[in-house]
Amino acid sequence: MKPVVGVIGNALLVENRYTVQHVGERNLRAVAEVTGALPLMFGGCPNMTDLDTLLDTVDGVLLTGARANVHPSHFGTEPDARHEPFDNARDALALVLIEACVARGVPLFGICRGFQEMNVAFGGSLHPEIRDLPGRMNHRMPRLETGEIHPDPTVVFADRHDVRLTPGGAFAQLLGRDTIRVNSLHGQGILEPGKRVVVEGIAEDGTIEAIRIADAPGFALGVQWHAEYDPQSNPVNRAIFQAFGAALAARRH
Repeated sequence: MKPVVGVIGNALLVENRYTVQHVGERNLRAVAEVTGALPLMFGGCPNMTDLDTLLDTVDGVLLTGARANVHPSHFGTEPDARHEPFDNARDALALVLIEACVARGVPLFGICRGFQEMNVAFGGSLHPEIRDLPGRMNHRMPRLETGEIHPDPTVVFADRHDVRLTPGGAFAQLLGRDTIRVNSLHGQGILEPGKRVVVEGIAEDGTIEAIRIADAPGFALGVQWHAEYDPQSNPVNRAIFQAFGAALAARRH
């Protein structure tokens, strides 16, 4: 039997009428094609997803990126309409789920919003627009001069900056190098790391890009970039997903 990975859903309003939960297909394909596990989407809402039942069912959890930002109230900041949308239901489930996964040793992999959620779950804070901090680059996805998102996904998801990994750290050992190059599609980012959050990768401008949770009994890593985009062909992203897959298999057996 294949391991099962729970992939968190995100709230979406279709045609301004229908509320749905959705997951980007690349997340599902990354799990199915690289980890060798069965991706199983669960609702990102505490009143439809029972945490104990979920963790008794899956062998690991993938926290995906999303359009919505983590609500600022979770790290002591006043909300601002400029930083909407928010997904309060996902916040309510994910932040508790992260602590439960780490406590139980359930393999946990956070990407983009999931990476940010991991930091907030352990008491860290976020900045709504990393590019507004002195000396930082624009980490948001490329746009045309008209302001529209670039239509070519190979441009949007192209590797855009280096990340320096902590020598001897979990990521450096996993990837066999101290510097990697990654894509960049985010506005919000880590401001202050949480108490158990160990920073293991930093971009050229000082933006935190890779973390692990200290003293976690199982796989508990997060990345700011979209590793799900191309792990079938990108050796860096493939190695991380394969390591996640090994942790899933170990948990299953």
